[in-house]
Amino acid sequence: MLDQINEVFFEEANELLESLEGHLLSLEENPDNKEIISAVFRIMHTIKGSAGMFGFDAISKFTHEVENTFDAVRNGVAPVTPELISLTLKSRDHILDMLGGADSDETKAESETLINEFKELMKPYRDGGAKPAEVTQEQKQEEGKQENPSAKEEKEATTWRISFTPSPTILCNGTRPSLMVHELAEMGMATIILFCKNIPPLSQIDSTSCYLSWDIILTTTHTKEEIQDVFIFLDESSIVKVEKINIDEDENHKIGEILLDRKSLSHDDLNEILTQQKPKPLGQLLVEKNIISSENLQSALAEQTHLKKVATEKKQSSSAQQSQSQHSSIRVSSEKLDLLINLVGEMVTFNSRLEQISKQMNIPALITLSEQSDRYILSLRDTAMDMRMLPIGTIFTRFRRLVHDLAADLHKNIELVTEGAETEIDKTVIEKLNDPLIHMIRNSVDHGIESPEERIAAGKNPQGTVTLSARHAGAFVLITISDDGKGLNKEKIYEKAIERGLVQPGTNPTDSEIYEMIFLPGFSTAEKVSSVSGRGVGMDVVKRDIAALSGSVSIESRPGQGTDFILKIPLTLAIIEGMMVQIGSGKYIIPLANIAECIEFKPEHDESDRICSHINARGEFLPYINMRKWFDISDEPMPSSQQVVIVHDQDSKMGIVVDKVIGNHQTVIKPLGELYKNIEGLSGATILGDSSVALILDVFKLSNVIRRTQAG
Repeated sequence: MLDQINEVFFEEANELLESLEGHLLSLEENPDNKEIISAVFRIMHTIKGSAGMFGFDAISKFTHEVENTFDAVRNGVAPVTPELISLTLKSRDHILDMLGGADSDETKAESETLINEFKELMKPYRDGGAKPAEVTQEQKQEEGKQENPSAKEEKEATTWRISFTPSPTILCNGTRPSLMVHELAEMGMATIILFCKNIPPLSQIDSTSCYLSWDIILTTTHTKEEIQDVFIFLDESSIVKVEKINIDEDENHKIGEILLDRKSLSHDDLNEILTQQKPKPLGQLLVEKNIISSENLQSALAEQTHLKKVATEKKQSSSAQQSQSQHSSIRVSSEKLDLLINLVGEMVTFNSRLEQISKQMNIPALITLSEQSDRYILSLRDTAMDMRMLPIGTIFTRFRRLVHDLAADLHKNIELVTEGAETEIDKTVIEKLNDPLIHMIRNSVDHGIESPEERIAAGKNPQGTVTLSARHAGAFVLITISDDGKGLNKEKIYEKAIERGLVQPGTNPTDSEIYEMIFLPGFSTAEKVSSVSGRGVGMDVVKRDIAALSGSVSIESRPGQGTDFILKIPLTLAIIEGMMVQIGSGKYIIPLANIAECIEFKPEHDESDRICSHINARGEFLPYINMRKWFDISDEPMPSSQQVVIVHDQDSKMGIVVDKVIGNHQTVIKPLGELYKNIEGLSGATILGDSSVALILDVFKLSNVIRRTQAG
């Protein structure tokens, strides 16, 4: 149990530290943003409290110093400076190391060094030193806003009812529930009711068990999320309920209304008591008639007293913002999600077999069951796939720190701009994208963006920009890494390729082919070895990683203006909708998201011997590839008529000539073996209902064949 609790702590702490990095980098750009400052303080406060609760005293002690620093910042005592941001980022990395188990003398010495640096940084403010002029001016501006209600509204306090029933075994996990209650009390004005009814006789008490529970009535400016964060590392057996209490303006909070609001009393029971002569108070009668418990009455009376205290200070209006509705969630391991997807894939294959058999046997009842099964499996597939989809921004945020640190090391001024962070993609794809993106961004920062002096001399803004963007394109995601640097040097790339024996001299390659040379193994244009790779170093690994995702990478470069690396990645590597076609005696799948339309194949001229040519498709002159010729199928008779499937290739169209279009097919993607991984034009395979194999055509690799043929 302790191991499970610790695992939850580590997961949550790592997530908090990851968000902390993003907050700090945003704060560096907007040092006056009070919300970000509060968010940083809250993260440190949560980690400190949780680390102490679970016995990680070294982490708790170290984080306490960072928390104190940002407490001073949020109270206007100290300003946000680049030194503070840099020191806090170092501290974030240090906490991450300690969470990883680092507990050496060197780690302890690092903790002391960082703590002393924080103390030294804050010494002028803690010792009563004068505040910087800009801080004083900022405070004056803030005071002016407070005097003008239209400029800034004062944050309104809300009253919450918190019911906290710890698990009986909570003490065995090292958790101290009293500290959670104490932390809630520090958030605002609190009335705390302790329930001891479950405490057994002394002879039966187990010192490792918790018998207590609490009701807390809290009036605070903190949000519901911040209150729930107090219990972020609580075990699943404990019960926490956080409910908002509506406060009347007339301060008339009757005990019956409070009990109804708590759902401790029904309207029928209340009406029955009220119709009787009652020489005794309502609450006492309800307890005597066993309608409510004495604990419920005790808590309701405490709430009544609390509400009377705050009612005069509470201001409500019909336009007050409602607290955001909470969606319950559950943490599921990625292994379980992967298993679910695999099982759904097997069900898709099974249903294809069922559909085929039902059609062969022509039994109406079986056909109906097959169609119903198909609908259910389709819904299950979509739900399972949605569970694995994550916004790509989950990795975009990691690169802000990368650019920040690299720019500092290289003495450059660089801003990372992200676009389309909400674009969703399969989590498996996201995980495999991390390393290629890191390498490409490092090269953009190192050799793409010039130094501030070079940029000024070229008439540019001294601050360079690296843009990381993502957008959906059918069943694919387009990820673009752009910089506004000097662009790729075609002559230098070509010379280096010849010098290293990667290409033969005397050739006359196109610009696109020259750019593709940076993906050749061993290619580099770097004049000297540095801690940061030059543009092109290891780019063969990048291309191999992208190809392993059934994706493609292309390059666009503008001399003196910058370079774009465009990655085209499938949304998922598991299940897609496809169209089944026949070429010769074999069946093939074309991803449905790429298909524009299907038309009869009517070439402009007699070009039966050519692999690639052009066709007039509804007034458009499009290139096409004849798959029968590409696969060199000669032992099957040519059909009397063929069809061409018009597909999208990024921003253009092309045709794929096939013998026959069969129809839609749910496709479970299976990887090709090592023997077939270099076959051009294929991205995988799938198992059909009759247990035969259909190959999946790779539209983008086939488009490269057409371009290469046309260029030749």
